[in-house]
Order: sequence, then structure tokens, then C-alpha cells
Amino acid sequence: MKLNDIKPAEGSKTVRVRVGRGIGSGMGKTAGRGHKGQRARKGGRGKVGFEGGQMPIQRRLPKRGFNSPLVNKTAEVRLSELSKLKIEGEIDLAALKIANVVPATAEQAKIIKSGELTRKVVLKGILVTKGAREAIEAAGGSVAE
Repeated sequence: MKLNDIKPAEGSKTVRVRVGRGIGSGMGKTAGRGHKGQRARKGGRGKVGFEGGQMPIQRRLPKRGFNSPLVNKTAEVRLSELSKLKIEGEIDLAALKIANVVPATAEQAKIIKSGELTRKVVLKGILVTKGAREAIEAAGGSVAE
């Protein structure tokens, strides 16, 4: 193969149709725009979203905020973060929010097995992964649903 032998694939390059160049071209007279009407005219497309005077759909529909289904309302807490907490007694969601371990907007928290747990903790009303539960119980703590 040589550089002067390279050609594009068959049918990939087509000649541009020159509209409005006589009856013999097949695109003469109306130049593919049909007969009369708004779209036959120069600049005849109108504004984006314009529906011919009818109230456009973006104005017919109510605008009432949006709640994204992608927002994660469960905060993750590592075992290492639990070890650093200076909370005595039961640890619940409110206690984690006060300690700034989870954001104030979190609706629930889940303990994940990441890091080491060095002290006994008692959890109440917090979700726990299987590995984290084993680590908490091995450290002498407990999990109450």
C-alpha cells in the first residue's frame, strides 16, 4: 500500500447537492422546500419552542421544584471514625450529627467496615454492614436496630 493508493470507502464521500440550479438537477424551482408556507420562505423556521401561537408546552406545565432521586440520604461512617468519637453510652443518628460525623441533611447512617475499632460502642437505630457488625461485636460492642 502506498500513500497515493489510499482512497475513501465506496459511498462514504458523496457530492453535495446544489439546490436551485435548474429543472434538470432534480432540485430546481422550489429547491426541495415544497410549495408556499412558512418553511418555504427565507428564515421561515420561527423561534425554538414556538407552537404557532398555542401556549407552548414549557409554559403549560407547572414549575414546582425538583427532588432528585439520585440524592443519597444515607451517610457512610467508617469504623475508624467511630473509634475517634468521644461519645459515651448509646450512639444514634442525632449523636453522629452533633459530632459532625454525618451531614445534618442525612436521614440515616450506615457503619461500614473500614479501619479498626479499638473501643466498645453501642449503636442504636443505625444501619450496619455484615463485616462492621462482626468487628463491633468482636470489640465488645452491640448493635440495636
